[in-house]
Amino acid sequence: MLPNIGLDQLLLLDIETTPATAALEELPGNLQELWREKNTKIAPVSENEAEAYADKAGIFAEFGRIVCISVGFFHLENGRYQLRLKSFASEDEVILLNNFFDLVLRFKEKVPSFQFGGHNIREFDIPFICRRSVIQQLSLPQSLQLHGMKPWEVPVVDTLHMWRFGDFKHYTSLKLLTAVMGIDTPKDDIDGSMVGKVFWETKDLERIATYCQKDVLAVAQLLLRFKRLPLLLPEDVVVIK
Repeated sequence: MLPNIGLDQLLLLDIETTPATAALEELPGNLQELWREKNTKIAPVSENEAEAYADKAGIFAEFGRIVCISVGFFHLENGRYQLRLKSFASEDEVILLNNFFDLVLRFKEKVPSFQFGGHNIREFDIPFICRRSVIQQLSLPQSLQLHGMKPWEVPVVDTLHMWRFGDFKHYTSLKLLTAVMGIDTPKDDIDGSMVGKVFWETKDLERIATYCQKDVLAVAQLLLRFKRLPLLLPEDVVVIK
């Protein structure tokens, strides 16, 4: 698979999101009502709306925010691929996004025809980044101005879509896909459902970034598996502070 894609042409990414506020009652009044309206359409009648906000608001750009973006890029060293990881984590979403955009611009200068890579980033991560940027009134880099592109023109390599093989009814989590492909992944002390709690209760951004980087590494290993190349060893992975 991927015969026409060079791994060093990819900028891998993953994001972590949380509800926009620590609790539903901290939202502006009009947004509280709009959340209740939205929640009635997506949740059972018996569900507590405040608990639903804590559990689900982070997956909606209108009610959530980005607290971490981790990126990864391959490079060849002595005939083996290595992976460099870097995270942008901040309580200030504008600073986080601007730092990420700066990296995207620098990467495009180095690799003009690069593509983004990740798992389910076509439908979640990239749209979420773009929507939050519009809400924050930030200028999107040209590489993220995807509106109006034909599906085959979008510069994204998505391992979820690769695994679908055209079956758009099928969803496979990154955790399941790495398991069936025989890729060992370290046990996490948190999962995606806990990011909001960790952020709002402890503001432990380093812990969130570590979790986010593991997903980028998992995608990198999947891509190597798809290309039938040796997997990364621990010494092949460098985290850039």
